[in-house]
Amino acid sequence: MATLIYIADPMCSWCYGFGPELTTLLNGLPEVPLEIIVGGLRANNTNPMDEELKTVLRSHWSHVRDATGLPFSDQALSHPGFIYDTEPACRAVVAARLLAPTATLQVFHAIQHAFYADALNVTQGEVLAQVASAALTNAGFPIDAETFGAKWAAAESVAATHDDFIQTQRWGVTGFPTLVLDRNGRLDLITAGFVRTEALVARMQAVIDEPV
Repeated sequence: MATLIYIADPMCSWCYGFGPELTTLLNGLPEVPLEIIVGGLRANNTNPMDEELKTVLRSHWSHVRDATGLPFSDQALSHPGFIYDTEPACRAVVAARLLAPTATLQVFHAIQHAFYADALNVTQGEVLAQVASAALTNAGFPIDAETFGAKWAAAESVAATHDDFIQTQRWGVTGFPTLVLDRNGRLDLITAGFVRTEALVARMQAVIDEPV
């Protein structure tokens, strides 16, 4: 059985840009399940952002916006004392995976849109609970914000998120987005970084054509 493994972080701008490309690929592969592993781009960071880092990130984000046409607002970086810690958002994705595995990608994309387009502070649990519960409900899993928040705060979610970070390191993944095809334990790289759907399809076909 083949499974696509998506190693990413919901607060990674190129992962946000990659969203439509991945969605198009998956729409053409309805029989192939997707597993999301969160990578922890800036997990457990404790340093408030300074102006130099904000300038660097705004430049990165403008490149992604120009390449993809997706909506961006940099106002999320202006929240007072904002700390770019991606662990809470990653943990929200993991909590969604524990609650409703088939809706994990919808929650992942909802958190991305909340951060990059709506400028919400997705390092805060209450914000994540609202965003994720709405996405789950829209996906057919009616889970309220309080229930989601409890799952997000649970030791199970904290541990599973840490396990994802460790697995990412074991695989040697250093950049996001990364997409891997798992065929009965054989892992083949589809992409390490943003690419268009056409390139994804071509790489998928090349990998599938290789003997297992």
